[in-house]
Amino acid sequence: MEYNKKMEVFSNLVKWEKLTILEDKIVPGTLVFESQDPFPGYYSDVPDSPPPVYLYLALDKPYRLEEILRAIQLIQPHFEEHFDAGKGIATIVNEEIPVIRLRHFGNYDIVAPLQEAFNEAGIGYLKKTKKQGQYEALVRIVKMLYLKQVEPHVFIDLKEDFHGYILIPSYLSWKQFEKITKQVKYNWFGSKFDAAYGSFYHDTRLYEFVRIYSNKLDTDYLQDIRSLYLEKLSHPLS
Repeated sequence: MEYNKKMEVFSNLVKWEKLTILEDKIVPGTLVFESQDPFPGYYSDVPDSPPPVYLYLALDKPYRLEEILRAIQLIQPHFEEHFDAGKGIATIVNEEIPVIRLRHFGNYDIVAPLQEAFNEAGIGYLKKTKKQGQYEALVRIVKMLYLKQVEPHVFIDLKEDFHGYILIPSYLSWKQFEKITKQVKYNWFGSKFDAAYGSFYHDTRLYEFVRIYSNKLDTDYLQDIRSLYLEKLSHPLS
């Protein structure tokens, strides 16, 4: 890959989140999950920095990626405030729930109008059930990444602040990723970070990566974290 070249790639991202059900300012009878701490490995240790809020609109069926993208492009011009939306699946216990992930949506007053606009564009919603309280969910998101490679195996997100990506040499299951990440964090003495796992496709090859979220991002910081991941990948604890 050519350094400092801008890249636009489709990716898959997997992360663990605690979701609560949003009760107000939504279309009645629909199910909307809220994540008020989408980067728990970071904001849980930085109390003076409020985390961003992510919403997940539960859908009535798994829509194809192009159906979601087409709906987003159709409704985006009708909203003054820009919003970011993407296709995903939230696994709660053993139930897989198709979702649209919303972020950068401004304020909650826009949520119901967005739901209505998506519905008019052909996207249906899962009816609200008796679900209450907080749920731990494994969330998988398909999203476009806008990257710049700044050093070997290290990328910075050109669209999202505090997002960096480090390449790792092989695929990991979620359980393997959780195990390795715990080992890395236990042996890490730098600034706190949140980590998620993913992959992107570029130039006929699939690349595995760890997404690092921190406001302390720089190339040395990311390279140091990557070195620790590589060390733990080479000598995993049983």
